[in-house]
Amino acid sequence: MKDEVLIIEAGRVERQYFKDLWRYRELFLFLAWRDILVRYKQTVFGVLWAVLRPVLTMVVFTVVFGKIAKMPSGGVPYPVLVFSALLPWQFFSNSFSEASNSMIGNAGLLSKIYFPRMIMPASSIIVAFVDFLVAFMVLIGLMFYYGYPPSWTILTLPVFILLAFLTAMGAGLFISALNVKYRDFKHLVPFVVQFGLFISPVGFSSQLVPEKWRVLYALNPMVGVIDGFRWAILGQPFNGPALLFSVLISTGLIILGFWYFRKMENTFVDDV
Repeated sequence: MKDEVLIIEAGRVERQYFKDLWRYRELFLFLAWRDILVRYKQTVFGVLWAVLRPVLTMVVFTVVFGKIAKMPSGGVPYPVLVFSALLPWQFFSNSFSEASNSMIGNAGLLSKIYFPRMIMPASSIIVAFVDFLVAFMVLIGLMFYYGYPPSWTILTLPVFILLAFLTAMGAGLFISALNVKYRDFKHLVPFVVQFGLFISPVGFSSQLVPEKWRVLYALNPMVGVIDGFRWAILGQPFNGPALLFSVLISTGLIILGFWYFRKMENTFVDDV
């Protein structure tokens, strides 16, 4: 009786890739839970780190933009205005950073077993989402403290969370694939995150941008996301064109990121 041989074919994997994403959902959950434990294990403040960073940033932005520069806030308490923008921004920046470095951080796992590699950047975003949920509770507390409770528009918030996720996931897939082959890109990610913070309407309202520059400014996909958050949470003016740009650019990023990641996926084991 002949011995049976199991052959894993690349073409077979290609044809059932989306099925494999679902089949390996337990691995996705395991990696996400592992990343959460690694983030908070043996830390003095634990989950409070998810609060301290946006709170300290809010204090700095409130002093600089609200007290010193005296920028208008549209009748919204300035700490609430800033914190409502920090939520989507930090969710995006943390998701983008974690996803971009996920392949290099899990290099040892790549050569051991087969699984859809896209699970790695996707699972790393769960940590950023946990931070987002914790910080969101702080925002609700701030709003009630300043006597500015949310309205019914807060029910639309999942739409803008999804948009922030797609933006981060698309950019993260693209950079994570590049990062495997060209390690220089790991130095680019912190610069993009830091630069993006200052060109996004986090410390101020996008309504302050001159009318003639708003179309160009809206090419930053986080402008529409942040404006959407402020509309959903605070009832601030809704910027329709900026949101449309965000949807189009985020869709383009997720398509580009998925295409490039899948193109490079078969070379990951050789390059890590």
